[in-house]
Amino acid sequence: MHRILVSNDDGVYAAGLRAAASGVQGLGQVVVAAPSGQKSGVGRSISVFEPLRYAEVNLNGFRAYAVTGTPVDSVIIGIFAIMKGELPDLCVSGINVGENISTDTVTTSGTIGAALEAASYGIPSIAASIQVVDQGDKFDMHHGAKHSFAVAEKVLHRVASRVLENGLPEGVDLLNLNVPADASEGTEIVVTRLARKIFTTKVQERFDPRGRPYYWIDGDLITQDAEGTDVQTVYQDRKISLTPLSLDSTARIDFKEMDGMF
Repeated sequence: MHRILVSNDDGVYAAGLRAAASGVQGLGQVVVAAPSGQKSGVGRSISVFEPLRYAEVNLNGFRAYAVTGTPVDSVIIGIFAIMKGELPDLCVSGINVGENISTDTVTTSGTIGAALEAASYGIPSIAASIQVVDQGDKFDMHHGAKHSFAVAEKVLHRVASRVLENGLPEGVDLLNLNVPADASEGTEIVVTRLARKIFTTKVQERFDPRGRPYYWIDGDLITQDAEGTDVQTVYQDRKISLTPLSLDSTARIDFKEMDGMF
């Protein structure tokens, strides 16, 4: 029987985590290990200066392990403590509230960070996210049922079953799945590449009651890009984006081109 590890970055109490576990139900034995609290935007950070603990939680019949750390910590504890070092056949991270598209999010998302960690052990991995219309929704606790994961669940089940059956193509370590807010069961899945950016970065300066400045990192959403990118596919084409990712970030150049530079 296949063994599947499910994690996320929105926290163990998030509705999207239950949706991810439900999405792979029936494909194998499912183990759920996720951060005990909200850990969005921490990327692939890992706790090296403090000890970690985990505890089993039961949320109306949904059983999971709450880990006092980051998404990457949760994957590590899931594999090497809870699963006793027996590598799962698949890791699913999500379903995240908020699309994770472009290089901006691939390098900062805790959802993708968890999938990257699992992939580093040779485990085929999927990071799954749904688009939100209100960007502020990305920062909620996501305990309730405000968002519908029905379509994403079915798409995740389809993708996960194919990965378990066939593995990932040579050179692909994980799949980044993003489902538009208005997607239906018949919405097309498109294999895409990463857009360069999703935000135009800004910084807001404000002042506390004592007149001292503090800052919010802010930015406007980029919703148009070249054909074939994840940004264009989700925002403009309104199709499901599936981006194959690799752990190897080495630039694809002829190294001889750099010989005379250094």
